[in-house]
Amino acid sequence: MKILFTHFAISLIMCSVGAQHPQIIGHRGAMGHAPENTVLSIQKALDLGVDGIEIDVFRCQSGEIVVFHDKKLNKLTNGKGEIQQKTWAQLQELQVMGSEPIPVLEEIIQLINGRVRLNIELKGKNTSKGVFNIIQTAVESGRWKMNQLYVSSFDWEELRVFRKLTNQFGIAVLTENNPLTAISIAHELNAFAINPNHKKLTENMVKQIQGEGFEVLTWTVNDTTRIEELTSWGVDGIITDFPNRAKSKRKKG
Repeated sequence: MKILFTHFAISLIMCSVGAQHPQIIGHRGAMGHAPENTVLSIQKALDLGVDGIEIDVFRCQSGEIVVFHDKKLNKLTNGKGEIQQKTWAQLQELQVMGSEPIPVLEEIIQLINGRVRLNIELKGKNTSKGVFNIIQTAVESGRWKMNQLYVSSFDWEELRVFRKLTNQFGIAVLTENNPLTAISIAHELNAFAINPNHKKLTENMVKQIQGEGFEVLTWTVNDTTRIEELTSWGVDGIITDFPNRAKSKRKKG
């Protein structure tokens, strides 16, 4: 009964923004405008007036939870190798896209400071405990409400690990395949949302997922025509590299 109540409470609060318009969620900050998953990108998303921000995290070798998307450093930084095999000291020597440092999760928590929701995608294994400790501390500080912080992942086993740690924080189940196949795991995890690839989403699927009690927070939507279509279908959130495009459609609506 307690778990069911928690699911209802989280869903009710999370749905408040998306009742009339979908939540606008900046992807990796505002990666269409600034180097992804950096302080600069997060600040740009805030400046653009998003309702939420999505970031990605790994646990590095020395234990810190670092904000970064790729498993390997080669593409986005002047470093090489897997991020999980590097210490925080080593990562501090690198730059993202030639200009920005890799942040730790605590930096992003402090920057946002409870102004918008934060979706923390668990990219690597063994991220759950570190993330849980950090977001629990953020809530205890009084600057964040519990319903403003939640996790998501394509790694459903890692989400199971997170759920064993806490029933208090929200979970969104990420899927890049048929989103209806995520409904059973979403129920198992007491998740509040399913985050599907918009290319695999239909209007009927949106209604089915919502009918099961879950929000639909779809990714990654940058085309304005598609933003309009998904909005007309009643999705609860749109994750985008260009929050300004979604904002402009909201104003016209």
